[in-house]
Amino acid sequence: MAYKKFDFLMRLALELGATEAKVIPASRIVVEQRVLLKCRVGCDTYNKKLMCPPFVPTVDEFKKMLREYRYALLAKYPARAQTEEDVGRSLLKHRYDPSASAEMKEKASKFWSDWTKDKKRVHLALLELEKAAFNKGYVFAMGFSTGSCALCEKCNVEAGVCIHPTMARYPEHAVGINMKKTAQKAGMPITFPFPGKPEAISLMLID
Repeated sequence: MAYKKFDFLMRLALELGATEAKVIPASRIVVEQRVLLKCRVGCDTYNKKLMCPPFVPTVDEFKKMLREYRYALLAKYPARAQTEEDVGRSLLKHRYDPSASAEMKEKASKFWSDWTKDKKRVHLALLELEKAAFNKGYVFAMGFSTGSCALCEKCNVEAGVCIHPTMARYPEHAVGINMKKTAQKAGMPITFPFPGKPEAISLMLID
């Protein structure tokens, strides 16, 4: 089987905390222009992080790059962050709605803090997978982060220079990847809105 050669990556993903890992044809990754609407409208990191739009490749540019890859590794990680259903509905609202209760704001803020730690943990695992692929000769292996970059507390966007250039990666959605559809097609669906705990799926292109 063509994917047998990537067993070392799937094993490593599990060792790094993933509950599931799978290699799929890169052609099965779903890329849509509309995904960037979520970046432009309603996302508070748009134009505020160097790894987010408008500083990243356009959807059309990424589609051309994607055609140069044959495989992709998906790895699903459980989050340690968790929330109650009512907080889940207010996770975004609490930052903008002055009518949200102090208790709700506190619970939601704790979730976001924990989720940021989860994103960093998954990001570091992704970098380990990328390094392992590179060392096996897949020199163009390239990972994409889950959610906006969380390496720095505040991005160096005003200076226009990333202070972690070897570690920072574009978020999947920033280049138009519809991860919900991609994960569904790969047979490892994710639920959103999530019931209590989110699931993070990292994606790495391999060739």
